[in-house]
Amino acid sequence: MTTDNPTRPDLPDPDLPDADLPDADPIVQGPDFDGIDLSGLPADVAEEARAFAKQTFVADLAKSLTAVARPINWRTLPAGDLEHEILELNAWVDWLRHTYGLPAQVVPPMWHRHPELLWELSALRQHWLFCFDPQAKGNQALAWHHDFSIARERLRDWVTISGTRLDRDRPTRVTAWPGGESEGWTEPDTTETLVTERTKDFLAFVEEQVKARTAEQDATIREIVNIDWSDQP
Repeated sequence: MTTDNPTRPDLPDPDLPDADLPDADPIVQGPDFDGIDLSGLPADVAEEARAFAKQTFVADLAKSLTAVARPINWRTLPAGDLEHEILELNAWVDWLRHTYGLPAQVVPPMWHRHPELLWELSALRQHWLFCFDPQAKGNQALAWHHDFSIARERLRDWVTISGTRLDRDRPTRVTAWPGGESEGWTEPDTTETLVTERTKDFLAFVEEQVKARTAEQDATIREIVNIDWSDQP
């Protein structure tokens, strides 16, 4: 074979018909996927490797697309999930208050002791996870910040109502309805306490919640086990 380009003898002669060009062999070409060179593998092995890589990619993509942040129902979480989610929420709230310089009037140190603050902050976090998901649209960050500004006003209201402060805390007061409370309900003790060891109190709170949820689950299981199924339709 001759060439009109003396400086590039490796180039084929452009005047030759395409039939004279060597057929491209996909097995012996360069890197195939993820920079991995399959040229040294037999054709059947290389094909299986490609199929496996494609299957893994599709599975990972499907998993990432279905991992959408959902609202958390704190009333029904199993004990293990409850512990995990409250620890994750605590870490996120800590990041949030540092990143945005939030004062105690918006996020007080004892927010975990006040259900209204826990639910509000949990909803805000799930919204943040959704808006900053890799699959989210580019304008979702603005949408979250818009809702964040509204949520801050609600948080201020919750803090004012609850009475929790930077250096002191008391349980949120609940107005008892005459003849409207369930049997065994007792009005919460609203004695004010000083806030000195926030992290220690949070960890104690998590332990309390996990034990209480475990006891609820155990009671439900015992109730189911003790049912006389012979009387059931």
